[in-house]
Amino acid sequence: MTSEPVRDPLADHLLTPQDCALVIIDYQPVQVRSVRSMDQGLLVDRVVHLARFGMLYRLPVVLSTVNVSTGRNQPTIGPLQDVLPGITALDRTTINAWEDAEFKQAVRAAGRRKLIMAALWTEACLTFPSLDAMREGYETYPVTDAVGGTSPEAHQAGLDRIAQAGGKPTSVVQVGCELQRDWARQETAEGFTQILFGGDQPLAGASAEPAGHEVRGPVRPAAWVAAAEGPAPDGRPSSAQAPRRCSGWTSCLRAASCCCGSWCASSSSYRMARALVRDRPCAAACS
Repeated sequence: MTSEPVRDPLADHLLTPQDCALVIIDYQPVQVRSVRSMDQGLLVDRVVHLARFGMLYRLPVVLSTVNVSTGRNQPTIGPLQDVLPGITALDRTTINAWEDAEFKQAVRAAGRRKLIMAALWTEACLTFPSLDAMREGYETYPVTDAVGGTSPEAHQAGLDRIAQAGGKPTSVVQVGCELQRDWARQETAEGFTQILFGGDQPLAGASAEPAGHEVRGPVRPAAWVAAAEGPAPDGRPSSAQAPRRCSGWTSCLRAASCCCGSWCASSSSYRMARALVRDRPCAAACS
């Protein structure tokens, strides 16, 4: 049970924390709402886990949004902002991020030739910069279970086009395992374990859902940022909103999926809950 010496991280053909960057594009309310290729709540959960891996392994992160400065769109969704402290989004007007000078300069400044990429939608904001990056000598790794398109067909066509051009499809779990590589690497082993198996919504492993309370069907959030009638400064709902607190659930995400107006103790959890319950009928009793 002896691990081989760690390979040269810059020469390794697999991803290492020293040879790749994480690129996250356009995880904004409108884009999330319009995804039809996968469950929207699961999509958010996956990209949040991906971002957590990026922070754990100290990858350079390039975060981009579209049309926020023009007033036509809203910023990055709250759950993703929460796990990317200190990362400022680069706003642009181009659909293809690679045609934005600041974005491309940020990617170049990261100094990494392997790009782990997640973007909405798959067929546009993931495909176009992936194709352009590969033409300039980068390796691209689209994270297939953290991206989504306006239809299953559009999503798959985008992934196929990237793969046919030389892209290397991956998944959130695969990214984490590839970066960790060895349980004996103690500096990140605990964090890796927590992201993979910890919390009420583990990335891998059995669900902690109480029996009889499985969440079914697609979750279609109506907003991922505070609306005009937003919560009080502490993150909890105002008295005018009067949402009810859900009891008997193991996670805010699950509670929000089945409980109209539910909220949890922390402001970040409440943001997630509020996003998921807006305009959804109650499907479980709330206290």
